[in-house]
Amino acid sequence: MYCCKRNFQLLAFLFCALLICSQAQARTKYLFKVATIAPEGSIWTKRFHDFAAEVEEKSNGEVGFKVYPGGIMGDDRAMYRKMRIGQLHGGGFTMTGIGTVVPDFRVMGIPFLFRSYEEVDHVMEGLWPFFSKAFAAKGLELIAMTEVGFVYSMSISPVSTLSELKKSKIWAPEGDPVSIAYLETLGITPLPLGIPDVLTSLQTGMVETVFNSLYGAIVLQWFTKTKYISDIPFAYAYGCLLLDRKRFARLPESYRSMIKETARKHFSLLITDTRKSNSDSRQVLQDNGISMVLPDPGDVEDLRNMREETVQRVQGTAFSPQIYKTTMKLLDDYRNQAYKRK
Repeated sequence: MYCCKRNFQLLAFLFCALLICSQAQARTKYLFKVATIAPEGSIWTKRFHDFAAEVEEKSNGEVGFKVYPGGIMGDDRAMYRKMRIGQLHGGGFTMTGIGTVVPDFRVMGIPFLFRSYEEVDHVMEGLWPFFSKAFAAKGLELIAMTEVGFVYSMSISPVSTLSELKKSKIWAPEGDPVSIAYLETLGITPLPLGIPDVLTSLQTGMVETVFNSLYGAIVLQWFTKTKYISDIPFAYAYGCLLLDRKRFARLPESYRSMIKETARKHFSLLITDTRKSNSDSRQVLQDNGISMVLPDPGDVEDLRNMREETVQRVQGTAFSPQIYKTTMKLLDDYRNQAYKRK
C-alpha cells in the first residue's frame, strides 16, 4: 500500500513537471538559439544569461534564448554558416571570426592603435552606426558590442626584444588578415589557427607565442603553457552579439526595443566586468608563476611605427579606406580634446 502511494506521488510529480515545462514552451513564442565560443562560467556567458533572463521576464516568457557555449557549435565561421541555414539564430562573435563577413568590423583591432580604454569607448560609440548598417546589409542585427580587452603577447620563453620575437613560433588568429599582415611587416611568418586549436598547439610546441587578454589566458588555460607575458598591449580585441535580422524583425516593435535596451544595460556591465577581470587577472597570473617581461623601449617604438605600413598594405582588402579614415578622425578628435583638457 505504501509502495503504491509512493508511485502515485512520483507520477503526480512527473506530470506536474511536464505540465510546467510544456506551459513554458508554449509561452515562448520567439525562441533564439545563440552560440558562442566563450566557455560556460566565464563572465561573458554569465552576463548573457542575465540579459536573457531579463528579456524573458520583461516579455512574460514570450521571448527566450537557448545558449550553446564553449564552441560546441563550432567556431565563428561555423556559427555563421548555421545561422544561414536556420540552425542558429544568433551568436556571440569575435572580431576575427565575423570579420570575414563584415571586413570593416576589423578596424578597431589594428595593432598599437589605442592607448587607453577611454579612446576605445569614444571610437566604438562613433563607429556603432557604421557597424550596424554593415551588419544589416548582411542580414544581421547588431545587438551589442562585447570586449576581450587589450591583448598581450604570451610566450613559453621570455621575449623582450624584436629579435627574440622573430625567433619564436608565432600564432595568429585564423581569418585575421590585419594581425597576419602586421607580423609579416615585422618579418615574421605566423601560423594561423582557430582559437580552439591554440592550447593543443602550445602543448605540442607547434606554436610558442600567442596573443590574448590576461583574463582570456586564464579562461582558455593558455597560461598553463605561456609562462612569460610581454608587458605592453599589442592590440585591442572585441566582438559582438548578432541576431538573425529577419527573425528579429518578426518580433513586435516593443520587444525589439526592449531587447536592445536590455542589451545596452547588461553589455555595458559586461565591459566593466571584463576590464575588472583583466585587471584582477594580472595578480592571479603572477601568483601562478607567470613573469611579466618589460620590452625594449626602442623596439616598442619600432613596433608602433610598423602600424601605418601595415595599414597601407591591407587597406582596401582587410577593411575599407573609408572606415579607417572615420576611425582615425574619431581617435584624433578624442586625443585633441583630451590634450585641451590638460
